[in-house]
Amino acid sequence: MDFKQSEITAQVAQTARDFALQHIKPFVMEWDEKQEFPLAVFREMGKLGLMGVLVPEKYGGSGLGYFEYKTIIEEIAKVCGSIGLSLAAHNSLCTGHILTFGNEEQKQRYLTKLATAEWIGAWGLTEPNTGSDAGNMKTTAVKEGDDWVINGTKSWITHGKSGDIAVVVCRTGEPRARNNATTFVVERGTPGFSAGKKENKLGMRASETAEMIFENCRIPDTQRLGEIGDGFKQSLKILDGGRISIASLSLGIAKGAYEAALQYSKERYQFDQPISNFQGISFKLADMATEIAAAELLTLQACDLKQRGEPVTKAGAMAKYYASEVAVKVATDAVQIFGGYGYTKDFPVEKHYRDAKLCTIGEGTSEIQKIVISREVLK
Repeated sequence: MDFKQSEITAQVAQTARDFALQHIKPFVMEWDEKQEFPLAVFREMGKLGLMGVLVPEKYGGSGLGYFEYKTIIEEIAKVCGSIGLSLAAHNSLCTGHILTFGNEEQKQRYLTKLATAEWIGAWGLTEPNTGSDAGNMKTTAVKEGDDWVINGTKSWITHGKSGDIAVVVCRTGEPRARNNATTFVVERGTPGFSAGKKENKLGMRASETAEMIFENCRIPDTQRLGEIGDGFKQSLKILDGGRISIASLSLGIAKGAYEAALQYSKERYQFDQPISNFQGISFKLADMATEIAAAELLTLQACDLKQRGEPVTKAGAMAKYYASEVAVKVATDAVQIFGGYGYTKDFPVEKHYRDAKLCTIGEGTSEIQKIVISREVLK
């Protein structure tokens, strides 16, 4: 595997880096404090092609690959994990699901709007009482003539309130039965589809997380994605790719925290010398750098497999699991290196510390990743 960064990937990285420094960094703490979802920023990212990274050009996307996708999320997340999270969810979940399983008419109708950020996408699998236990979901879709009627609530949904369109996985069979779920596209404004509670979160506060509520929401069968009963199978495939997104997000947060701590350790003097001279600090930095490098190699391996169309379940789970745990550890050590200042909102590591924890939970907890990995290695 040759992971030397290509010229196009380097150019894309520079574009994302420049955008983050100019349009995101000055407002990071304002958005965080207000829990403001900065919709205008995503529209601007759409103009640059960052909201349709993997979407073919014929649907208005950038037509790039997973190496570029990883790099974009990483560069944005170095500056703000919240914006990186929303960027990842829009690209890999909602947009990715339609790209992978939609028919040509659905792709033409929806991807052209999603890839340019004319529409913001949401993806609904999780429910109040069924997180990892998705086979027991309570949201149902019942066939009535040529229509489907959806009832239920989805929770912890990125863009659950502001999303213009949602890909929703509903139970169409008996609880826990095989092939009991089907996926649908529901547009905002459809009668019976509304937003519920917006979550007040520890971190990732500028990335909107809210409930989606369906009350006798009627949609035509033309808004069904793929075959009846394939919803959960589709979701697992989408989550395989989504875990690369979260690994990339984790890398960005870890690198942002590490780079801030490294710089601070050179500038902060105690006992007439920079604290980086002390072994207690330098060894922390060595561990941080090593673990980030290892997480990046796992993520690049998953990108390579995904790019070549190879099975990516194990590699994606490994990358997501390890990178997310590294992000938490690196952010924790960064706060420690900053000392008391690291506990204040005047320095960026406090926010990296809060944002990092979500990476070990979203799109499958670390414990779920271990289940996935162990099943793969025990085959």
